[in-house]
Amino acid sequence: MFDLVPFGKRRDDAFGVLAKSLNEVFNDDFFAPMKSSTLSFRTDIRESEQAYLIEAELPGFTKEEIDIDYASPYLTIKAVRKEENSEENKDHQVVRRERRYGEYVRRFYVQDIAEDEIRASLKDGLLTLSVPKRQKPLGKRIEIQDSGNSGEQLQ
Repeated sequence: MFDLVPFGKRRDDAFGVLAKSLNEVFNDDFFAPMKSSTLSFRTDIRESEQAYLIEAELPGFTKEEIDIDYASPYLTIKAVRKEENSEENKDHQVVRRERRYGEYVRRFYVQDIAEDEIRASLKDGLLTLSVPKRQKPLGKRIEIQDSGNSGEQLQ
């Protein structure tokens, strides 16, 4: 007799399910996020008819540490932190030295924007970008004339 279960919907045996689970665990690159040299930051993006509004959370960064670049069609926000703390005792021997380096990068695909009118501000760790859209020219309605009444002919 024919099997009435649709193709691909058959129940696997217990060993098959276990083997599939183990393959998924070992094939998944668990350390991939830690291998990346760049980190990311949270953003909120809103769109209106006139512009995009991008809000990026960059706490602790100064405006000198943030670079915003537009190379069509990508808008890139990059923040680089290089921080060193050093403590010395009275004999000028290093007691503690800590270094922290990080590069945070986000790229956004945006087209048809007025790149000369992009504005950015930084306040309390919140970077706000206003990215105006390029205004599309309005179309012109063309009236259809009666060819029988005008008497004009195209040459």
